[in-house]
Amino acid sequence: MLVLAIDTSTPAVTAGVVQFDRDSDDAAPRELATRVTVDARAHAEVLTPQILDCLAQSGHPPADLDAVVVGVGPGPFTGLRVGMATAAAFGDALGIPVHGVCSLDAIASDVATGTGDRELLVVTDARRREVYWARYSGARRVAGPEVVKPSELDAAPSEVIAGSASHVDMFDLPVEPVETPSPRGLVTVAAQALRVGVEPEPLVPLYLRRPDAVELADRRK
Repeated sequence: MLVLAIDTSTPAVTAGVVQFDRDSDDAAPRELATRVTVDARAHAEVLTPQILDCLAQSGHPPADLDAVVVGVGPGPFTGLRVGMATAAAFGDALGIPVHGVCSLDAIASDVATGTGDRELLVVTDARRREVYWARYSGARRVAGPEVVKPSELDAAPSEVIAGSASHVDMFDLPVEPVETPSPRGLVTVAAQALRVGVEPEPLVPLYLRRPDAVELADRRK
């Protein structure tokens, strides 16, 4: 099956077209085309052109897509809204399912591909001098996601760390160079749902806190 994968939970705008064999438990998703633009202010401007570029490079029109997988965070309100709205629009227009997955899980999936079942900590930028985090045993999430100040996050018993380059060095752990969710990682997280063809749950963003604009308005009251 052919899957469109999208993530806008970080400053990176990620889109990809992924080939996935849902009849095989062993075959890994294969990226046919990927586009990544790192610009936290350009999500709305570049996402759809990136998707169209990926489709063109893969040699497939939108009608060939069988499903959409989108990262639902945790992440900032504006970025998540762009990615999830775009995913929903493609799903509605093409009449195909849209599966939401935790973006941190996708990072963990990519790391686990090369490291096996080691204890992993994933952190991404939550702004306001905070981080989103989750802890994994291999690719299986065992804690989180939550949002905290880096000084409040106990890295134990993690053995390695991945995620935001500006935050991973705050922790005394070996760094795996996976900063953002990849299309392959996103589809891997959704693999079981794609295989069995379950009806996806409604898309629900993982904000973990109120949008910045709401917090600012409340402080001004």
